[in-house]
Amino acid sequence: MTKKLGGDIKVIGLGPGSLDDLSPRARRALENCDVVVGYSTYIKLIENLIEGKKIISTGMMHEAERCRAALDCALDDHTVAVVSSGDAGIYGMAGLMLEMILELPIDRRPTVEVIAGISAVQASAAILGAPLTHDFAVISLSDLLTDWSVIERRIECAAAGDFVIAFYNPKSHKRVTQIERAREIILKFRAEDTPVGIVRNVSRDNQSKTISTLENFTREPIDMFTLVIVGSSKTFVKDGFMITPRLKQ
Repeated sequence: MTKKLGGDIKVIGLGPGSLDDLSPRARRALENCDVVVGYSTYIKLIENLIEGKKIISTGMMHEAERCRAALDCALDDHTVAVVSSGDAGIYGMAGLMLEMILELPIDRRPTVEVIAGISAVQASAAILGAPLTHDFAVISLSDLLTDWSVIERRIECAAAGDFVIAFYNPKSHKRVTQIERAREIILKFRAEDTPVGIVRNVSRDNQSKTISTLENFTREPIDMFTLVIVGSSKTFVKDGFMITPRLKQ
């Protein structure tokens, strides 16, 4: 916690989509705030919970603008909820919001609290079974904020280390080759029949799951609403469940 000035900021993880996955703590914070700030798609997920509150929403790629608006409202003595899907600290708004607040002198900072949420990788893993019960890495395939050469190196290191690998942002209309390249890199270290789980629209309408193999998974429908989990050398599939054993085999 930082020193309280007037208002305060709650950076909230909404969970993957369904209100059933919104934590009681996050729900209370939304109920008690005056202003809600977030990406317009995420605002729609909670619109029934925030009726009557001031809403500040923007499209993609306006994260700094949203954080600045939230900070201005907090400095004007409002209680502000800054929302992200999943967990706000995993490809969410928590880091940028904290950076912006910490640029202020200590006596000018509003109180800030980060409220955890269920991430898409956790929710997807539960749908698939138990693929993350041993060490794993989470990598975004979007190169908007990270050079692709850096992403390739991270994939190679995770594959060489035999981590289960979860991919966020695996494919978009304009970005179609990265998931194929990720597959090629991992195949240097793992067998073609390594299990791969694909979950689309996790915790939302039209949720679907597919369990495929490293050889074939890119033939499945994959987009920005999809999370892909590539198993380790120990991961197996039985009766529709994808499992990475915790104990030595």
